[in-house]
Amino acid sequence: MSYQNLREFITFLESKNEIHYIDAPVSRDLEITEITDRAVKSGGPALYFRNVEGFTMPIVTNLFGTHQRMAWALGVDSTDDLTQKVREILGIVKTPPESLFDKLKTLKDMASIAKTQPKTVSSGPCQEVVKIGHEADLNFLPHLKCWPDDGGRFITMPLVISRDPITGKRNVGTYRMQVYDSNTAGMHWQSHKVGASHYRSGELQELEKMEVAATLGSDPTTMWTGALPLPPDMDEIAVSGVVSNSSVKMVKCKTIDLEVPANSEVVLEGYVIPGELKEEGPFGDHTGYYSLEDDYPVFHLTAITHKKDPIYPATVVGRPPSEDYFMGKAVERLMLPALQLTLPEIVDINMPAEGVFHNLVIVSMKKEYPGHTRKVMNAIWGLGLMMLAKGIIIVDDNVNVQDLSEVAWRVSSNINPDTDLVITEGPVDDLDHSSPTPKYGSKLGIDATKKTEMDGRKRTWPPDVIMSDEMKSYVSKRWTEYGFQ
Repeated sequence: MSYQNLREFITFLESKNEIHYIDAPVSRDLEITEITDRAVKSGGPALYFRNVEGFTMPIVTNLFGTHQRMAWALGVDSTDDLTQKVREILGIVKTPPESLFDKLKTLKDMASIAKTQPKTVSSGPCQEVVKIGHEADLNFLPHLKCWPDDGGRFITMPLVISRDPITGKRNVGTYRMQVYDSNTAGMHWQSHKVGASHYRSGELQELEKMEVAATLGSDPTTMWTGALPLPPDMDEIAVSGVVSNSSVKMVKCKTIDLEVPANSEVVLEGYVIPGELKEEGPFGDHTGYYSLEDDYPVFHLTAITHKKDPIYPATVVGRPPSEDYFMGKAVERLMLPALQLTLPEIVDINMPAEGVFHNLVIVSMKKEYPGHTRKVMNAIWGLGLMMLAKGIIIVDDNVNVQDLSEVAWRVSSNINPDTDLVITEGPVDDLDHSSPTPKYGSKLGIDATKKTEMDGRKRTWPPDVIMSDEMKSYVSKRWTEYGFQ
C-alpha cells in the first residue's frame, strides 16, 4: 500500500501497535534524543511526543527505526521485495521485448510507470497557513538539540530542494540545517553531494541568490528519497512515485520558483547567497562522533507555510545503529539490482550499521578470472557516492554477506595479508575524521575469497566442513526421538 501523507502512515503504525504516544512533558533539548535513542537501539516503536515544552506542535521520531517499519513505509512487506520491484522495473528496459505478449506487457508496465510521475497541482495542504517575511520565524518550530556538545538546535529531517542554475535539474536531499536565528540556518551541503554541486554552479554563474526550499513531513516514501544516492540527472520525486506506485503531487512555493510536495506538514522557503559561508556545528553525527565546526552556506528564510495543525518529524543519529541505518538498508536493497546491471558477477552486498554506510561495503561475487576481485573493488570505487567507501570486503558467492559472523570467519581465515590487501587513495566522506587530510584519504580492499591456481596459488585450498544433506535430513526426521522439541 502507499500513503498519501505522513498522517496516513502514522495511522497505519497505530493499527500495527508500532507507535507510542507520550503525553508527559518533554524537553526538545537532549531529553527527546535520549528517549528516541533508547527506543531505536531496543527495536522499539515510533514515538509521538504530544507535550513538547514551550510548543503546541507535536514531534514524531523513529518512524523508520526497524526493518519492518521501513518496509511498510515503502509499501512492501520486506525491503527484499523492493529489490525485486526494482529488478522488474529495470527489466523493462534491459532487453527489447521479443514476443507479442512481452511487447504488450512492456507497454503496460511503461504506462504504469508514466502514471507515477510528479503532478503539479494549484494548491495543497502544506499551504493552509502562509507566513511571509517578518511573519515567518524559524523559532516557531520545535527544533532539537540532540547531544550535549551540539553547536545549537538542528532541523534533522528536512527534504532540501534545489535546482542546478545551469541545467535546471532538481535535487532532493536530506541535509541537516543548524538554526542560527529566526530567519537563517546553516545548510549542510557536504562537498560530494548534489546540493553542493548546485551551490558551486551558482558561484560559477555569479548568482546573487539561489532559491532553496526545505520541507518537513510528507508521505514516507518521499521523505526517504532524500537519502538516495541517485545520479545528478535522476529526479528523487519521480523515483518516489515509482516506488510507491503513486504520483507525488507538487505545489509551487509562495515566494520562490520551486515546487514542493503538496502533502508536506511544513515548508521553509528561502535562498542561499553563493559565496556566503558561516560556521556550522559541532553536531553529534551518525558516525557516533561529533562532526566538527566547518563553514557552510547560509539559508535565508522568506516564508513558512504549513498545515493548520502541523506535525514536526525529526530523526536522531549518534552511535550506530540509529534510525538512518534502517533507511540506508532500504537504499542498499534498492541499489543492488542497479549495481548488478553494471557488475552482474555481484551476488549481494551488505553495508552494515557498524560501517555507517561509507566505511564498509561487503560484497559476494562469482569469481571467474585472475584479478576479478580487484576489478570489482575498483569498479565500486568508481560508482557515484560509492567512491567514498573506505573499506571493501570481497567474499565468494556462497557466503552470506548479511551474516557478519560468517564474513569475519572468512576474512580471518582466507586472507594472506601480503597478497590479499589492496590499499589505494581517493575521496573520502566529509565526516571521516580518520584521514589526515579532509575529504581525501586511503582505502582498503580485502580479498577474502578462496584462492586457486587461477590466483597463482600452488597449494590446495581445503574444502569447507559441511555435513551431507542426507544426514541432515535423516537427523531432522528423528529429532523428536532424541528428546528434543
